[in-house]
Amino acid sequence: MDWSQSLRLIAPEETLSIASLVLLLVAAWGGDKASKLISVLAVAALIAAGFLVAPALCGGAMGADTYAFFGQFKADAFASFAKVLIYISAAVALVVAPKFFDRFNAMRAEYPVLILLATIGMSMMVSATNLITLYIGLEMNSLAAYVLAAFLRTDGRSAEAGLKYFVLGALASGILLFGMSLTYGFAGTTSFDGISASMASGLSRGALFGLVFVFAGLAFKISAVPFHMWTPDVYEGAPTPVTTLFATAPKVAAMALTMRVAIEAFGNQAHAWQQIIVFAALASIVIGALGAIRQSNIKRLMAYSSINNVGFMLVGLAVATPQGISAMLFYLAVYVAMSIGGFAMILMLTDENGNQVEDLNKMAGLSRTRPGLALGLAMIMFSLAGIPPMFGFWGKFLVFKAAVYGGMVPLAALGFAASVIGAFYYLKVVKIMYFDEPADVVKGESDIWHKLILFGSCVVISPLGFLLTKWLGHLADTAAAALFAGL
Repeated sequence: MDWSQSLRLIAPEETLSIASLVLLLVAAWGGDKASKLISVLAVAALIAAGFLVAPALCGGAMGADTYAFFGQFKADAFASFAKVLIYISAAVALVVAPKFFDRFNAMRAEYPVLILLATIGMSMMVSATNLITLYIGLEMNSLAAYVLAAFLRTDGRSAEAGLKYFVLGALASGILLFGMSLTYGFAGTTSFDGISASMASGLSRGALFGLVFVFAGLAFKISAVPFHMWTPDVYEGAPTPVTTLFATAPKVAAMALTMRVAIEAFGNQAHAWQQIIVFAALASIVIGALGAIRQSNIKRLMAYSSINNVGFMLVGLAVATPQGISAMLFYLAVYVAMSIGGFAMILMLTDENGNQVEDLNKMAGLSRTRPGLALGLAMIMFSLAGIPPMFGFWGKFLVFKAAVYGGMVPLAALGFAASVIGAFYYLKVVKIMYFDEPADVVKGESDIWHKLILFGSCVVISPLGFLLTKWLGHLADTAAAALFAGL
């Protein structure tokens, strides 16, 4: 085996690993007063890692040259697509943090280090082609995430979010590990290619149980119904910059991991897991929408919105075709842009004392007191609802189109009908801002980074975002083709 090729392929992970260890030492020596410097350096490391993965995506990397360490790691175009989204999301979570934590005098030097460590785990997840690599990456991300959820020590909600996330995350990891054990026992290998080859002739009952438990564990990580119960509490209780991370980077990593496991490991037994995915898709769309309707907290509403959007993405996976995966990746990229903009907006909603405003009723009449903020949030809500000409419409259109072309017309019809439910609670937010009497409690103080992130997100999801359709669609097609290469 060519070790130099393996080391070259993991260059982004090496960069982030070295950066995290060096910054950990800087944090130990410099203390919390060095937190902003460490954040800047962490963002620089993420940018460097992004430049290292971009060539594989633009060049459509696939084939034997993308494997590292005896086939346990795959640095193909599919992984690169996911990593770019992960690095962007992690960088945003770092940039928006200082302003938020400074209100509580709680900015700590370990925050950017934990973000980097979680990002390394997510990078391993999307490149994993072996159950062992998968689990190492998953747990590396999860352990850092548990600490981040409970990062705001002065807030009881943050401690509660960390505890709930840890307990339910440990349960999900146990379920996943049990499924992996069954799969290994009946397949005789932990390699995705080996699992696929062993199941080419059929799926035994024991292997079927392993498949079900594996997908159950992954469903928790993507917060798909019926394993979604942790999401609203964790999103509400975690510090908002951390929630921004949870809503984007880990979602991308878990969705990409689910796609790779489904297609590469169990692709020749798609009929066995398509029923699971179809149920999870429709249940997530409906329950996510119904759960959001009665929410009065904007962060909990965004949590149910994420569950709802996961359902739409799973429609693309249920098709189990390159077109479905491409549509799913396209939707995932648009969802990241919408979520980043939504949480940047939430960070800007503050009262006269600088405290964050999360209650929807306190946002009443925001269009008359803070018209710029109201316009930005309205654009995000319209895009999340999939209302044309906002860019969010195109993501939903592509997954439904893939379902129709894949012969799943009833799934597309049911998903389209259920999307009407989701439009209600998104439009409710717009109604509160534009038609209710002003509450006059939102001052909207923020720094330049919040404004730039919000502006950039709004540009992407606006009708101008359609200019990116061809380019983003090409990248998604390239990544999907890499996933199916060699099958």
